[in-house]
Amino acid sequence: MLPAEAEPSVESAQSADQDETGDAVEEARRRLAAEAGDAEAMSVLGAMLLRRGDLDGAEPHLRAATAAGDRAAANNLGVLLHQRGYADDAAGWWRIAAVAGSAAAAHALGRHHRERGDEPAAEYWLRQSAEQGHALGAYALADLLEHRSDPAAERWMRAAAERGHREAAYRLARALGRLAEQEERAAAREGRRIARAAFEIGGASREAVREAAREGRPAVRAGEPGVDHGVGATLAEEAEQWYRQAAARGHRRAALHLGSILERRGELKEAGRWYLTSAKDGEPRAACALGFLLRDAGDTESAAVWWLRAAQDGDGNAANALGALHAERGETQTAERWYRAAMDAGDVNGAYNLGLLCAEQGRTAQAEQWYRRAAYAGHREAANALAILLLQVGDASGAEPWFSKAAEAGSVDAAFNLGILFAGRGDDAKALVWYERAAAAGHTEAALQVAIARLRDGDERAAERHLRCAAGGGSAEAAYRLAAVLDARRPPAPAHELGEPVREKNECEEWYERAASQGHRRAQVRVGMLAAGRGDVVEAARWYRVAAEAGSRNGAFNLGLLLAREGSEPEAALWWARAADAGHGRAALRLALVYARRGELVEGKRWADRAVSLGPAEVAERAARLRDALRDELSA
Repeated sequence: MLPAEAEPSVESAQSADQDETGDAVEEARRRLAAEAGDAEAMSVLGAMLLRRGDLDGAEPHLRAATAAGDRAAANNLGVLLHQRGYADDAAGWWRIAAVAGSAAAAHALGRHHRERGDEPAAEYWLRQSAEQGHALGAYALADLLEHRSDPAAERWMRAAAERGHREAAYRLARALGRLAEQEERAAAREGRRIARAAFEIGGASREAVREAAREGRPAVRAGEPGVDHGVGATLAEEAEQWYRQAAARGHRRAALHLGSILERRGELKEAGRWYLTSAKDGEPRAACALGFLLRDAGDTESAAVWWLRAAQDGDGNAANALGALHAERGETQTAERWYRAAMDAGDVNGAYNLGLLCAEQGRTAQAEQWYRRAAYAGHREAANALAILLLQVGDASGAEPWFSKAAEAGSVDAAFNLGILFAGRGDDAKALVWYERAAAAGHTEAALQVAIARLRDGDERAAERHLRCAAGGGSAEAAYRLAAVLDARRPPAPAHELGEPVREKNECEEWYERAASQGHRRAQVRVGMLAAGRGDVVEAARWYRVAAEAGSRNGAFNLGLLLAREGSEPEAALWWARAADAGHGRAALRLALVYARRGELVEGKRWADRAVSLGPAEVAERAARLRDALRDELSA
């Protein structure tokens, strides 16, 4: 059977009322005219009956009109015979109508030849139809040429789309979208090449290309990939317009893609409308995407309704989303059921998510089973998770190949984990190779490890570049180390005097402050010291206190010094005691001196003994002299 494009049509130049719906009055009028021998009425009446499915009633009228030379009747007689299963007889009448100039018949004849594998004949007749402005002929010709990778396919697909063919509009949009994606990728590759060159020269810091995979999150996809508006903006914009035209004509996949484009652009309300249109027309991917849109808006109940609809239609991603939703609610059995449904739908994320679920419940054996299943199917994060699981149970040799497989497949986490694995074995050279690979893909901690290795080798400039990358990615340790590198280069700051304006903070201090604000205790102490150096006692005390309360013994010691200078020795002694209890020798010596001055010799001797044991050497020496003096005083 021919597809819907070969529906019967009345395309001869009769009166305008041939476009009417064929109600009883019109049919009676045509029937009377046909009985009077009017060929045009016979043709129109035959077409009306054919559209209604009354083949027996239509055939004699169409044959009579055809015998009278009506080309539309010949075309429609061909359609009737084709519906009866007489394809060759149908082709004969289509040929007669096509030769007489019927574009619809040329289209149908071209389709007939293509079905029989005669592509030259198919192309000839489809081209005849297309060149007469027939939308279906243009589309069928474009489809044939596209099958042969003929560049002329786009011209005819565009012609069909411009004449209102919705499938042509959709396919044209897809083709333009793919071209835009290619241009985007080419531009991105060129941008990365330029960035790498600048990075190697040292003139620019490298931005993270991608985020590391977030550990422990169920794998679901929130839409379809598409083009961004960059180098391929013109193509992407044109693609969007064709998607819009096809969607407006009821093409559900076009509505899905249009919704995806609008969602990426942040036009969520309109995106939701198109997703809804597509989903109501039965597109499960649109129902799934609509669910994600509703979830992000905080309406999880409505999201679940659409995910359920999509999952029941076989959408594995929606089944995963339902599984994740029930897992968040603690409904693990229901979550497992949906993850299995996702897996049954062919979505490998289902097996990975089952592994995550089992791992969270401590069911290690089952987690390993599901991770393996997903990993063997090519799921890179499952391979990484499996390797971590094997490493946790002491099977490092079993973990390594899975880390390698995941890393080779593009898992940045796996590349970093391989670095950790080799570093643990003392193979720093191999560890560095994998750290560098992960760092090049934007892994923050990997960039930090590369920087540490470069500092160890004495390559401070390379270390600085990687520290900037890691610090920019949010690593507090990298921000602290970068600040320390910059700090070591700057000349000593002049002493601050009362009444002197506070100078501007330099880059070094800004990095210290960034690390401090992220909770890095040594950075907090250093920020306090810099503030004290500027004469900003309040700021210094604030940072010392933050560090001390987080467990920093240096922060507690420095806070004590600051309080003592401000005349708050009792409070200072409390912080020195905390620092000394944490192993700070100087704090113990300060306490010994405080108690000695107070005349509390026993307590003073106790802290002096502690200072001797804690050191360092200079402190131990002073504490020993104080201890001996206190002992002599006690024995006098």
